[in-house]
Amino acid sequence: MEEKGKLDNYKVGSLPTIIYVPDFITDSDQSFLLKNIYGAPTSKWKLLKNRRLQNWGGVVHEKGLLPQTLPPWLTSLSQRICEESGLFPSAINHVLINEYLPNQGIMPHQDGPAYFPVVAILSLESPVVMDFTPHARLKLDPQHVTDRDSDEGAFEIGEDKWLDDHHPFSVLLMPRSLLIFKDKAYSDYLHGIKDCAVHCYDGAVNETEALKHNESNRHLFSSEDAVETIGKEEYKNLSRTSNRISLTCRLVPKVHKNLFRL
Repeated sequence: MEEKGKLDNYKVGSLPTIIYVPDFITDSDQSFLLKNIYGAPTSKWKLLKNRRLQNWGGVVHEKGLLPQTLPPWLTSLSQRICEESGLFPSAINHVLINEYLPNQGIMPHQDGPAYFPVVAILSLESPVVMDFTPHARLKLDPQHVTDRDSDEGAFEIGEDKWLDDHHPFSVLLMPRSLLIFKDKAYSDYLHGIKDCAVHCYDGAVNETEALKHNESNRHLFSSEDAVETIGKEEYKNLSRTSNRISLTCRLVPKVHKNLFRL
């Protein structure tokens, strides 16, 4: 019988498998990571249209990974994620570090086929809301939806109807938290972050867990970055007033030592 990971009790939402771990690292761990990230050579940063990033572990090709050794400060983090999650068949060998300004996000996307279908995202500094949207292939054409379809599992959000139990949802990512997702959340959904400075977290699948973190850790970030918890439902917003750093940790199973063998 396969041993469950230490993080199994942190599952959130109705889909298998979404794991949200508040306070996965300490405040001093966060400072250590930020020191190494911003201490990297300027050439390590790649400037994109809506953010900048660092690529660690090598170049991901459609046929696999052209590897480079992860630095020790990332190896220790990736090893801990592997050991405590129990979801990766071998060591994480690739880490993307993204920096988002307060009004920057990333368009809905799915990770490429070169990766093992599990992703772990560590969030630093500013909180943010990540949105998950079912693939377009799972949306039913309203003109072809019948009462029978509705009875047999089409899920409705507003005017959209979705096959089976698929439906859009969001996850509130607080500083120092770890998000891991696999299964349907990985294969059937796109994930993204809105390009705006104010995010609404109303109905987030981990709202309760994230707000517990918020109340107990207000001293760790400014009042502007704290999540608003007082008021009516329409006031469940967070203001992104500082940068957010994310570390996306993944495994590329196929590793190529020689470029000419691709």
